[in-house]
Amino acid sequence: MELLSSLSLEDLAVSFSKVPVFPLFDVAYYIISILYLKYEPGAVALSRRSPVASWLCAMLYCFGSYILADVLLGDSPIHYFSNNSNILLASGVWYLIFFCPLNLFYKVVSFLPVKLVLVGMKEVVRVRKIAIGIHHAHHHYHHGWVIMVLIGWVKGSGVALMSNLEQLLRGVWKPETNEILHMSFPTKASLYGAILFTLQQAHWLPISKSNLIFFFTLFMASCKIYMTATHSHGSPFAPVENCLCLVLFGSPDAVQDEHDDHHHHHHHDDHEVSHSAGKSKEELNEGTRKRKVKKAE
Repeated sequence: MELLSSLSLEDLAVSFSKVPVFPLFDVAYYIISILYLKYEPGAVALSRRSPVASWLCAMLYCFGSYILADVLLGDSPIHYFSNNSNILLASGVWYLIFFCPLNLFYKVVSFLPVKLVLVGMKEVVRVRKIAIGIHHAHHHYHHGWVIMVLIGWVKGSGVALMSNLEQLLRGVWKPETNEILHMSFPTKASLYGAILFTLQQAHWLPISKSNLIFFFTLFMASCKIYMTATHSHGSPFAPVENCLCLVLFGSPDAVQDEHDDHHHHHHHDDHEVSHSAGKSKEELNEGTRKRKVKKAE
């Protein structure tokens, strides 16, 4: 902490944590979220065929984390829709991305330099949502660490966790794309961030909330900007996760090999039993034939 103070990073972190996200950063969040919606197969055709369904999908992309968190905490899932300013902003962004003449708005925001700035701004909102979610859960459950982590995780990646519901609105059902089964980088990072903010809230992590917000935002923005610029779908957590999972949970290949060996032995045993049964039956028939020949003689 003394090092941070000597470098004036403490003041910078405090000032950064107080920067309001509405409306500038929120608009960037809506733009990138709905831009990803437009990338989905059939999303453009859906917007022409059923604008209401397309709008609902866009609202889930923008506010799915709030809806899911409210459901988990026992609040009304439509509570956030009382924020008229946010709904109007998100609706305006949806209309411009899908229906702007000559597709001009889409071309501007998807232009890579502009998109990278918007991606970084979106991560600012994501980290704030995680921190607010932890604080909100702590207000309801002071010692519920698991609940705090869960709400922070949902706040940071609720859109991805509700992807199957959003797909249903588009008439698509792909249960194999469940986000929990195949976590993307934002979902994993939101989970790890929720754990860090929960430890900080419980005073187990010797760092102030403003510093944690600053450094975790810097990490998230840097990773997402780099991944977007290089069109990478990998995860910076992969090397560490592979080592830890191998030590703690074993290798999935070993499980598959064990399953294959078990299946092979089971099949081999069944074959031997079947062969023995067939052989016994042949011996029985041979004995019967010999008795009949002897009686005839």
